[in-house]
Amino acid sequence: MSDQTTIISLGGSLISPDGVDVHFLAEFHRRIALWLDEGPTRRVVLITGGGAPARVYQQAYRAVVAQPDTDLQDWIGIAATRLNAALVKAVFGSLCTDEVVTDPTAAFSWTGRVLVASGWKPGFSTDFDAVVLAERFAAKTVVNLSNIAQVYTDDPRKNPNAKPLASVTWPEFQTIVGTEWNPGLNAPFDPVASLKAASLGLTVFVASGADLPNLDCLLRGGDFFGTVIGARP
Repeated sequence: MSDQTTIISLGGSLISPDGVDVHFLAEFHRRIALWLDEGPTRRVVLITGGGAPARVYQQAYRAVVAQPDTDLQDWIGIAATRLNAALVKAVFGSLCTDEVVTDPTAAFSWTGRVLVASGWKPGFSTDFDAVVLAERFAAKTVVNLSNIAQVYTDDPRKNPNAKPLASVTWPEFQTIVGTEWNPGLNAPFDPVASLKAASLGLTVFVASGADLPNLDCLLRGGDFFGTVIGARP
């Protein structure tokens, strides 16, 4: 990764897969802090997903309401991302001195080494927020960490013949995930974010966030297990 600004979309499934994963947060913090220490000009943006709180509360809303509203489902998910963002900001302590960013297009300050962002508004996932922040800080790559280790040719849960991909172009990826956003969508990188990332010429690295040694390799420019979407920089 660059010694300037690195953008990491941190899946909520890593922060709160069921309850809060305290071990993951402690190890993630330790490894990111070490990586920052290696480069005095390095900074990192962490955009947090909603995880179990988003899923559970959206499901509850749909169970109670006969005709659930899509925007309201999104707002519930956004609230969960903000809860996770508050936790991640607190974990990084003095490295993260600024408020959580809730609108990636608004004016905000960044005085620390770590900046934490959450969900923004209905119709957009935190993947999209990560792309917007990459554009804002002139980053060429986005690291997408979740419970998905690689992109497949199809959903492997539904198609046993789906094949993992070490690399894929944006047009090829868009044929896999489509072009429309749905609340609670579980995709390696969301369709709307993909369209914008492709238009910007970004490269997205998809990897399992639970494999933190693999993240170490990725951040340091070594070989890693995952999928490169777009062109390797």
